[in-house]
Amino acid sequence: MSRLLLGLMWLIHLLPLGAQAAIGNAIGRAMFWLVRSRRRVTRINLAKCFPRMDPAARERLARAHFRAFARSFVERGILWWAPRARVERLIRVQGLEHVRALAGTPVILFVPHFVGLDAAATRLGCELDMVGIYQRQKDPVLLRILLHGRGRFGNVRQVSRNEGARVAIRAMVREHRPFFYLPDLDHGPRDAVFVPFFGVPAATVPGLSRIAAMTGARVLPCVTRMLPGGAGYEVKIEPPWEHFPTADVEADTRRMNAYIEKAIETMPEQYLWSHRRFKTRPPGEASFYND
Repeated sequence: MSRLLLGLMWLIHLLPLGAQAAIGNAIGRAMFWLVRSRRRVTRINLAKCFPRMDPAARERLARAHFRAFARSFVERGILWWAPRARVERLIRVQGLEHVRALAGTPVILFVPHFVGLDAAATRLGCELDMVGIYQRQKDPVLLRILLHGRGRFGNVRQVSRNEGARVAIRAMVREHRPFFYLPDLDHGPRDAVFVPFFGVPAATVPGLSRIAAMTGARVLPCVTRMLPGGAGYEVKIEPPWEHFPTADVEADTRRMNAYIEKAIETMPEQYLWSHRRFKTRPPGEASFYND
């Protein structure tokens, strides 16, 4: 990431959040036309997941997603540089009592890929000594800033995906750290099961079920909503799931995807549609993206 871009983001983070939202929306409109590959992936994903939606409405949703994604990136300047008091004021949390009631018990915060997830990571770091897994970035400067932003206010343990989930699981169990876990992307066929996502078979890692079964961890959904204009973000932690996990890993993973679908229906533009969610297909099925 260039120093010029970082400098611009630093300047923008000083503005009121409403002004940042307007800038993010403008960048998102431009990105929709400039980033052809992600525009194409988004359109394909939306067509697969919402085949009955009017095509014009799907196109509006695709454009709204780009605006939400760009907003979330612009507003990360707050996560990276703003004082703690401003972060706490702009990112409100509901449901911390559910986590605190399980002190001393392994806890998994199940975090789907909505655009506000980094806001949740930074804000919850003010309250909880968490552990999370991160994906290495091609740009080392961006990686350093992302890690700084997620852990700058607390004792957050950040584990590289290259180190493996076992390191994070040990921290959850031995150090009693809630595990900030994002299990809903397509990481390829290894260890994945095909379960429906909006009716489409999607390669999904069944880690949520397996880790919970292995450790006795309680699973608490954690979803972040980007609010309109300058209203900030809302992080909602729900009570722990009952009757989870079961002996049926595939059924548990279907339950996870069904939960994400319901959350998406409340704010469809904020899910990460630009990710190739269906890149891994069942044997014999052609790629959706013409890889």
